[in-house]
Amino acid sequence: MSTPLASIFGSGFLVVVPILASAVGPYAVFAMIGVSIVAFMVGSIVRHNILCAEPALILGSRRLTVGVERLSDFALVAAYTVSICLYIHILSTFLLGGLNQDTPFNKSLLTTLIIGSITIIGLFGGLKPLENLERWALYVTILILAVLLIMFAIYDGKQLLAQGYFTVPAMPKRSLWEIATIVAGTLIVVQGFETTRYLGEHFDSPTRIRASRWSQYFSLSIYVLFVALAQPILPVLNGQYEDNSLITLAATAAVFLPLPLIIAAVLSQFSAAVADALAAVSNIQEASKQRFNIRWGYVLVGGSAMALSWYGSTFQVITLASRAFAFYYLLQCMVAFSVCRNHLERLLFTVIGAVLMFVLLFSVPAG
Repeated sequence: MSTPLASIFGSGFLVVVPILASAVGPYAVFAMIGVSIVAFMVGSIVRHNILCAEPALILGSRRLTVGVERLSDFALVAAYTVSICLYIHILSTFLLGGLNQDTPFNKSLLTTLIIGSITIIGLFGGLKPLENLERWALYVTILILAVLLIMFAIYDGKQLLAQGYFTVPAMPKRSLWEIATIVAGTLIVVQGFETTRYLGEHFDSPTRIRASRWSQYFSLSIYVLFVALAQPILPVLNGQYEDNSLITLAATAAVFLPLPLIIAAVLSQFSAAVADALAAVSNIQEASKQRFNIRWGYVLVGGSAMALSWYGSTFQVITLASRAFAFYYLLQCMVAFSVCRNHLERLLFTVIGAVLMFVLLFSVPAG
């Protein structure tokens, strides 16, 4: 479970609260539940493909399945490239926010420099030893998240005792369409459950299916609880939701929280970026049947991620990443549809595909 959990908790808990508050204000918990349900439905596609598509791909007897799977490999490379930019963008946001130097230019510049460093290290074969950093980053992230949950709960309890009710953020003036398109752009927040699909060399199918399912049970429950506990603290932001607003919320709950939160953000985002860089280059080699030089792979992935670092705000990159993964999941949905076993599965995958198409076409950034 550590591999999917590292991705699911990679950046989501750092940004999900301000994004949902910006979209739906006091109804953020219900939005988080909706996103979680969609994520679990998409996770069912991954688990179906582990069980049904992988044997067909090994045999190579279904040309459509093999062709779409190959296309999804390239789509995943693009999604990982956007994710690398996103992770380092969030790292820069939290680090610069702690130093009171959080400007768009500074964020883009620092993001470019860090991605450039990762690319250079990869060119000289140095990323592999950093792969173990992901597991330690996960432990630190879960520890900080647990402390946040405890301190948020204590703050909420004190507020309830003092005034007899919880304060909640005001509902922003948005249409239903705006709310739907902003919430659709948060798919990347719960991304990561698909990683078990690519661990076939190390674990058997039943193990990977269980790991995917239970990682979603655990992470999505934590996300819903986290958003719920953050609600009574959100009014301190006065409706001004930034990508690093969690620092302010943490400082409101306990004065000692911002520093460990920033450290956790830096460690988790750097390790997640390294993991995605390794995965992207590995996928390029596999999809090209080892014809693409690994060094050129790092140049392509790193150069593209550095270019994206000047694309826009963190919220814009989050939406772009959600769209990239929606496209990959949509292709996986097509793979699943091609190996369906009954009409009920076809109906389910059609519905999920329609939701993913909505995310791909209409999702927009918060703000």
